[in-house]
Amino acid sequence: MPSPVHTFCFSSAGFIACSAIVLLCSSEVLSSWEEWWTYDGISGPSFWGLINPQWNMCNKGRRQSPIDVVPDKLLFDPYLRPLHIDKHKVSGTLHNTGQSLVFRVDKDTKQHVNISGGPLAYRYQFEEIYIHYGTENSRGSEHYIQGYSFPGEIQIYGFNKELYHNMSEAQHKSQGIVGLSLMVQIGETPNPELRIITSTFNKVLYRGFSTPIRHISVRSLLPNTDHYITYEGSTTHPGCWESTVWIIVNKPIYITKQELYQLRRLMQGSESTPKAPLGNNARPVQSLHHRTVRTNIDFKRNKNQNACPSMYKDMYYRANRWSPDTGLLIR
Repeated sequence: MPSPVHTFCFSSAGFIACSAIVLLCSSEVLSSWEEWWTYDGISGPSFWGLINPQWNMCNKGRRQSPIDVVPDKLLFDPYLRPLHIDKHKVSGTLHNTGQSLVFRVDKDTKQHVNISGGPLAYRYQFEEIYIHYGTENSRGSEHYIQGYSFPGEIQIYGFNKELYHNMSEAQHKSQGIVGLSLMVQIGETPNPELRIITSTFNKVLYRGFSTPIRHISVRSLLPNTDHYITYEGSTTHPGCWESTVWIIVNKPIYITKQELYQLRRLMQGSESTPKAPLGNNARPVQSLHHRTVRTNIDFKRNKNQNACPSMYKDMYYRANRWSPDTGLLIR
């Protein structure tokens, strides 16, 4: 349970905003910080670092996420390896938390999914999936590509199982978390594994609703490409822990208009007080602060020898063009 907010709040923020926060915090309905932060208003991203001292990285951190990926500024790293994700399936529960749609693996899972390779020096254990999306097609993803926001973004989180015991411990530690970012685009041929999730949307319409999801393959959620972009960042929800290695996959996955419509029916509030739609649950992009953003796409080789790695046969990449439909960075 968080400590009383008023002693911290008045020393760190303006009177009007803090007064409102105090009133909000004093509500009997709200039992902890995790239950009432939002993506707008006085409990939105601009205030995350003020309303809870433990979240001060949200305002003071210099390795924050998400970011806008600028293709011209990417650095090709020839030592980046292919990413590896275990094939076997896991079961868990999909939750409407009131801020996001979150899938969490069952705690009694005997065979966990490991994420390794790529830029990772350790093995990470898959733990949860966050679904970010907009109420309009023009926005929704947290990460941008050259100023472009996709209709949605699926974030797959895992914790460093070789050094830490669980996500709660790892999120505070160096190299503690991996975040896989899958951009979601509208298409006629949806990702089959994603359909397992989208088919349950009508069961999580309101805050606090949850539904089991059985036998989902994390690996099958990923598009068919070995290419990605990576950087050192943070979780995009409070407390913005700067312990996350981000891997942005260089090809979107697809969702149908009908599935997106069902997703946009989800609400922030309870069934009796539905409040606003759950969508537009994206943190604004953060400053890069001179961080290096690396990729395993060899732009230089493509320019000089016309032999760049490809997503599809006979498709090559270069930095100054990209497409939100067929890939993120393409020739």
